[in-house]
Amino acid sequence: MSLRISGMGWVTPLGSGVTAVWERMLAQEQPTAESITSSINQRSYRAFRVRAAALAAAPAHPRLRRSSAISRFAVVAGLAALDDAGVQLDAESASRTAVIFAVSNGGVVYTKRFYHEVVESGAQAASPLLFPETVFNAPASHLAAILGITGTTYTLVGDGAVGLLAIKMAEDLMLNPELDRCLVVGSEETDWLLCDAYARWRLLREAPPIEPFSHPARGTILSEGAGALLLSRNGAEVIQTVDAGCNFESRRDAAECVNQILAHLGASNDDLIIASANGTFIDAAEEMAVRQQCPAAPVYAPKACLGESVGARALWQVICAVQVLRTRQLPAPSESGLAPSFDRAIVSTCGMNQQVAGLAITRSH
Repeated sequence: MSLRISGMGWVTPLGSGVTAVWERMLAQEQPTAESITSSINQRSYRAFRVRAAALAAAPAHPRLRRSSAISRFAVVAGLAALDDAGVQLDAESASRTAVIFAVSNGGVVYTKRFYHEVVESGAQAASPLLFPETVFNAPASHLAAILGITGTTYTLVGDGAVGLLAIKMAEDLMLNPELDRCLVVGSEETDWLLCDAYARWRLLREAPPIEPFSHPARGTILSEGAGALLLSRNGAEVIQTVDAGCNFESRRDAAECVNQILAHLGASNDDLIIASANGTFIDAAEEMAVRQQCPAAPVYAPKACLGESVGARALWQVICAVQVLRTRQLPAPSESGLAPSFDRAIVSTCGMNQQVAGLAITRSH
């Protein structure tokens, strides 16, 4: 079946709210990179963080008092998607709503604190209050509790493609006529430990900007936030096809995987490609695949504005695709010559940990 998008929510380093963030992207605004340090060693990293003002809409709920940043991002984005669709959940409507949470790295800050206490002072000294926030399904638990959902709730763990896999799962769940809607949320928080890991994998650059499709690839900058889609059987944007994709064994095989997905989605020169290019090996893979399948198709990579958010990034790409279809505007320099009169967009996600997926979306008439 083909699902539709009835609501969206966005929490990013450029702020929150789909319209507000989109206007900043159209104005070519860039988030400010923050320096992150640690007592572990003297090395510091630059990352795009979510500002406190972006979470002003967070409810005063007991579940959020000690929750990790990733949970707060997810709750704000999820509630915004429901509000965007004009949906207010009561006991009956909540029972007909599913939640799928997409995550890559989990609550890194709390995990680091918990294990640091174990190493420093022994297991008996580690606070049990920290541990619940270290598990991957903590944000889904908080979100479901705040919404009053006691039924269908799932957490998917993956890399940058996990958001599209969550949409594919939503498509399967919505075959059940007892469900009216599915809230899909992808969220990410960033921390020194996470930056250090990606730096050791030689995927980060020392400072902005991110330069998609640059030769040679110069690396990416990690960011944080959340994206949320309320999927239902009603809505102006139709998800035509979700390709759950495949895994590539080595980086040189990534282009062929992306190529197969673009072919399956029927990508053509009339489509807009929303790419996951982030200044790493991913750029070359997507560039080669597009050259083979739809060489004249315009390509837009939102990572230059938003950073590499890993767990949230696929949903951010879908939100960008919807916004281009709705507004007929594209956050690209005027000298690019793009005339955004697109009726269909292809979202390509190639993860840094070997997952690839894709999605085709169109606006109903």
